[in-house]
Amino acid sequence: MTMTRRLFGAALGVAAAMTALPAAAQSAAQQLASESVLTTIQEEGVIRIGLSIFTPWSMRDVNGDLIGFELDVGRALAEDMGVEVEFVPTAWDGIIPALLAGNFDVIISGMSITPQRNLTVNFTDPYAYSGMAILANASMTEGMTMDDYNSPDITFAARRGATPATVIANRFPEAELLLFDEDGAATQEVLNGNAHATMASQPTPDREARQYPDVLTVPFDELIDPTGEAFAVRKGDPDAMNFFNNWIAARTRSGWLEERHDYWFVGNEWADQVPE
Repeated sequence: MTMTRRLFGAALGVAAAMTALPAAAQSAAQQLASESVLTTIQEEGVIRIGLSIFTPWSMRDVNGDLIGFELDVGRALAEDMGVEVEFVPTAWDGIIPALLAGNFDVIISGMSITPQRNLTVNFTDPYAYSGMAILANASMTEGMTMDDYNSPDITFAARRGATPATVIANRFPEAELLLFDEDGAATQEVLNGNAHATMASQPTPDREARQYPDVLTVPFDELIDPTGEAFAVRKGDPDAMNFFNNWIAARTRSGWLEERHDYWFVGNEWADQVPE
């Protein structure tokens, strides 16, 4: 009899535990959902997107308004979420700290997925793919091979904190590297003859070489460090990751992302909208 009571008591305990576990899991899920940035976006009716200015991802048109691939992506994302969109231009070297500080909800700014950045933020699936190329001063680098660029006699210019700056430092460690806050400043150094070369994601180098054919050249067809670009979100937000990944997948399947990417990166129909 005593054994029977003990077994009955144990069974009740197991049953209670099995009842409590789903309740605890549900409570945890509700807490996670309430802490997700998705909840904040829906409650406030606006998604705040951090980005940096660099052509053709995001740029100012002749009226000072923001245009570019990222703007199309951000507006479509907001429309599908049923909220307004606010773009928050931010210096590239401060954009991840600004995300972590809560200055905006997500980074959509052509950010390449790297292990180092992934230690600080989480990345969605890629929504774009690109590779980098060298943009060189034609007269200063005539006849040079790729290996010749790795020399103390060579000066590169690059945007501070951007992927090209890291790639240049790793691939051409003997060369001098000048850092600037904007891509345009790095290119200007090459145009002025103060640097031999810079590096940027295509099609920027091809476009700059077409604009200044007497000074600039893309000396190699090889794409350097081809990679994917993704949204960056704060860690610990699985609901946001799930939503953004599914949104990217849906817009990829429909062909919309490729169509907008080609508009901004392959064609130049938009060129007359931006200052020369």
